[in-house]
Amino acid sequence: MSAPLKETAPTGGPTPPPPPVSKGTARPGDRRGEGVVLNVFSHGFLALWAVLIVLPLLWLVLSSFKTDAQIGASAFGWPQNWDPGVFSRAWEKGIGDYFLNTVVVLVFSVPLTMLLGSMAAYVLARYEFWGNRLLYYFFVAGAMFPVFLALVPLFFMVKRLDMLNTYQGLILVYVAYSMPFTVFFMHAFFRTLPSAVFEAAILDGASHTRTFFQVMLPMAKPGLLSVGIFNTLGQWNQYILPTVLMQPQSGDDPERYVLTQGLIQLQQQQGYASDLPVLFAGVTIAMVPMLVVYLSFQRQVQAGLTSATLK
Repeated sequence: MSAPLKETAPTGGPTPPPPPVSKGTARPGDRRGEGVVLNVFSHGFLALWAVLIVLPLLWLVLSSFKTDAQIGASAFGWPQNWDPGVFSRAWEKGIGDYFLNTVVVLVFSVPLTMLLGSMAAYVLARYEFWGNRLLYYFFVAGAMFPVFLALVPLFFMVKRLDMLNTYQGLILVYVAYSMPFTVFFMHAFFRTLPSAVFEAAILDGASHTRTFFQVMLPMAKPGLLSVGIFNTLGQWNQYILPTVLMQPQSGDDPERYVLTQGLIQLQQQQGYASDLPVLFAGVTIAMVPMLVVYLSFQRQVQAGLTSATLK
């Protein structure tokens, strides 16, 4: 017997209509359209943001090569005479000393902040003890405390320690100022590190100190680099703290102004004999190092910010 034949639609018949699409279901074409609109909006916003950042920086650098007459005639004009000697003139007028003072402070304050902040964050993240959360929230509360409210007691505290207008006084204040953010950032990073590596190091006989410095700290390198860049930028651009703490206390006390103070002093010293190109050159000298540092470690900063959420 032959197999039963199945009914097939005639070849020349009409095509059956597509199944109805409910109102809550999006078609693939609609999703692609939404993605295109979102990409156009995001790229347009990023392009606008880049213009708002790059144009002022470009205007600042170009103004350094102008004269006072050119700046007064057209603030947005192109320089007529490119004179790089304005940077050496700004350096001789005090920018060099201010730059050196800032570097001396940051060479000690940033590594000390990273060391103490990482140690505190590691203990709070990996060890359970009474008062752990209380100490953690104490550090977090420090990040929300406005520094302006602590200026007066901070001034008298540093004065009693005889550290006004000293490098060590400003270094200690910078470390205390940057600790809350460092502990908050590194605490979240240390909690994402695998516990198996920590347990293996303890089983192999490594002490807690050796485990931290030789095992856990190298694994936290992306986070350390990211928070280190943020601390460097924040301490380099700090103005209110050195203004309060780095003032000469007597006629024999030398001036140890940092860059942010020095730029204000340079503007005040000009008086009526203004030399705007020197001021613009000083701001450029203060800006370029941090711009180079950030652009050089841009990928590492992005990796450190995203690694904690990807692990």
